[in-house]
Amino acid sequence: MSDLPLGFGMALAQNEGAMQYFATLPEQKKQEIISHTHQIHSRDEMHAFVQSLNKQKMNF
Repeated sequence: MSDLPLGFGMALAQNEGAMQYFATLPEQKKQEIISHTHQIHSRDEMHAFVQSLNKQKMNF
């Protein structure tokens, strides 16, 4: 996962559930999520986005 944007990687590292969910995704979905992170411009937005990944995991 060395191609992760720094802020996204740091936010994932602080949210174990979101990190686990992201790790299980197919490569195409991971790329879609990474592409979306380029539209995020603040730390709070990034943390909220990562938190939403954790909530998506719980919906399965």
